[in-house]
Amino acid sequence: MSGKKYKAVRDKIKSEGVYPLDKALQMVIENPVARFDESVDAALVLGVDTRKNDQQVRGSVALPHGLGRKVRILVFAKGALEEDAKKAGADFVGGEDMVEKIKQGWLDFDCAISTPDMMPVVSKVAKTLGPKGLMPNPKLGTVTIKVAQAVEREKKGTASFRADKNGIIHSSVGRRSMGLD
Repeated sequence: MSGKKYKAVRDKIKSEGVYPLDKALQMVIENPVARFDESVDAALVLGVDTRKNDQQVRGSVALPHGLGRKVRILVFAKGALEEDAKKAGADFVGGEDMVEKIKQGWLDFDCAISTPDMMPVVSKVAKTLGPKGLMPNPKLGTVTIKVAQAVEREKKGTASFRADKNGIIHSSVGRRSMGLD
């Protein structure tokens, strides 16, 4: 990027400077570069060795204002839990039929939630969902019997995080228009 706005912002901010979190967020809000509502991303250097099992960092956190985008949720469930998921606002609900659809190449969703009894069925598409970060996982709260709560939590907006091989977490934390809250 070498537009006028970008150059003006670059001149205001020292690239080698280290800023406290609140000051850095204030600078992002006060100095827009694009014409759209930019996302705010964070990169946290943890200094852990992710090759060691006891130093793996992974989880999710519910954000107070969400991530500023609509999340399409797929729920693998059957029976009464299927109805609960629909009432909670899941976009797609099913079981074996959804697995067959995914096998044919359909991936038109952002988050997958499953009940524990459906995991053997879901595991048939693990090689497709896993690399894309869509596989339901108990550590992230996406394998649960409380399907309605999980759907509501994901709809409100949660940020999933995981340390990469260098021990750094990269995650979106919101939009510029959300302010400092």
